[in-house]
Amino acid sequence: MRHHTRRQFELVLNRFNLKLGQTTKVMGILNTTPDSFSRDGIYKDAERAKDLALKMVEDGADIIDIGGESTRPGAEAISAKEEKERVLPVIRKLAKEIKLPISIDTTKSEVACAALEEGASIVNDISGLNFDSRMASVVARFKAGCVLMHIKGEPRTMQDEPFYASPIEEIIQSLRESLTKATAAGIDKKSLIIDPGIGFGKTTEHNLEIINRLEEFACLDAPILIGTSRKSLIGNLLNLPVNRRLMGTAATVAASVCNGAHIVRVHDVEEIVQVIRVLDAILNSQGNKTFQESLI
Repeated sequence: MRHHTRRQFELVLNRFNLKLGQTTKVMGILNTTPDSFSRDGIYKDAERAKDLALKMVEDGADIIDIGGESTRPGAEAISAKEEKERVLPVIRKLAKEIKLPISIDTTKSEVACAALEEGASIVNDISGLNFDSRMASVVARFKAGCVLMHIKGEPRTMQDEPFYASPIEEIIQSLRESLTKATAAGIDKKSLIIDPGIGFGKTTEHNLEIINRLEEFACLDAPILIGTSRKSLIGNLLNLPVNRRLMGTAATVAASVCNGAHIVRVHDVEEIVQVIRVLDAILNSQGNKTFQESLI
């Protein structure tokens, strides 16, 4: 497997700063939706959700990403009121107990604002600031971090035969436009993260190409987040159900990190942290540095 040296960044997230590039950061997924991938029974149970998040922190998570609206293919939208009822009690409890960044996974500025007021410091917007015209100004006002993800279409219809003439080039251009929109609204460039959006309006072949060519996204001069955990990409390749996709997830995580990913978003924090720690040790070894220097 080829290895592309990751650029180093200092990520500014409201009251938190994260150094990226020397080690891979792990974002733990905590979904408070009735149809969560994780099937962990935390829907409407803020105390249990908090306990699961604390377990992720104990297992080595660097960021906790909390979502209250399903974004899986075919998912129907819910109201901002319902979304806030699902996520705010969890954020409120968790912000008092951990000293790590909390991310709110939402496309609604009303939800993002309420979450940031309760202690979140990152907005993870799958639309790349394109679904809600007020989102960028909310992120800027709180000096929060922001994940700008690429999606083709919207969750309900995004997997209806997605087509690209030039997938990587088109995704990069869309993310470039999101970055421009973000900085124009006053969001600090040091607070921005890009995510090519595995599984969001992409076929299995598109997803494989993104991972294989991930180093090309370095042209956007921003940290790269990748989210492959338990997704249909892995299910399609291995013909396995969601609860048996850990090893496939680990393979995609390893390939993504070798190709330049700074942050990986996963359900199985304990296992993926082990993968990441060994992989980072290999990539940061003196032998690898000597090899990289020989290429210059």
